[in-house]
Amino acid sequence: MPTILFSAPYMLPFRQRFAPVFEHYGLTLIAPEVRERLEEADILGYAGQFDGAICGDDRYTPRVLAACLPRLKVISKWGTGIDSIDKPEAERLGIQVRNTPNAFTLPVADSTLGYILAFARRQPWMDRAMKSGQWEKIPGRSLSECTLGVVGAGNIGKAVLRRARAFGMRLLANDIQPIAPDFLLENGVERTSLEDLLARADFVSLHTDLNPTSHHLINPRTLALMRPSAVLINTSRGPVVDEPALIAALRSGQIAGAALDVFEHEPLPVDSPLKQMDQVMLAPHNTNSSPSAWERVHWSTIRNLLDGLGIPHGDLEEWQRKLSQ
Repeated sequence: MPTILFSAPYMLPFRQRFAPVFEHYGLTLIAPEVRERLEEADILGYAGQFDGAICGDDRYTPRVLAACLPRLKVISKWGTGIDSIDKPEAERLGIQVRNTPNAFTLPVADSTLGYILAFARRQPWMDRAMKSGQWEKIPGRSLSECTLGVVGAGNIGKAVLRRARAFGMRLLANDIQPIAPDFLLENGVERTSLEDLLARADFVSLHTDLNPTSHHLINPRTLALMRPSAVLINTSRGPVVDEPALIAALRSGQIAGAALDVFEHEPLPVDSPLKQMDQVMLAPHNTNSSPSAWERVHWSTIRNLLDGLGIPHGDLEEWQRKLSQ
């Protein structure tokens, strides 16, 4: 009977709901308490005890992967990003890594537009002023007056650009990978260098994977290229931004503001200066928030796990229909 380390934060609250499914397929669960993710030392405490994993952004480092042999056969990541898993090392050791591509494109794109609108139209700040007894007409901007620069034109980046086009924004995009010419032409997007994008954009939105080329992509040098009126939006991965450098740029007025859903250290430390900055909007790594998207990912993650363990699951869709009623 295979044993599963079940540590995905978005699935843990629904453990009892899915218990009949795991039981049906002969799976035993180890379900530790998880605040945001399991760190290396946390997983090492369970090494050798499980055959598969359903995880969030747990730290599956080379040390962890080696310690989990020979039992561990598959890591089924809840969601899309697998940067916390050393996939090349896992593959070298014969451990499968599976995920759900394009899982949260729509809610993340919607959240990004929400941040752009909030900063352009200043609603959060006007609301705050009104509730504190002020009657102040805070200047805003129409999106048609603004330029958006998207760094990383994958599924989410393209969805953001399509939405922004509907508001009449001027659109810039940068990616180390090719961007389909028909997408650029049909949506009025100008592909340009990162440096040019940073220098011209009123809003810079990050939608890159976390990899060696994107780690601290936003740093003292690149922040210095941005306009003093510009706003940085990061809904990708925290380490894409050099956080101390961003804090310094916000304090000095080098850039005007930031909207951050992800951070270098999560949860965001209680003493982070970002929490004291009026020109910063914060969220707890939650722009993927969408019950219907979560539901799709729950079942995709279970399916990926069963595939990786070689367990037939022809009746999984029937279970999905039954438990989704």
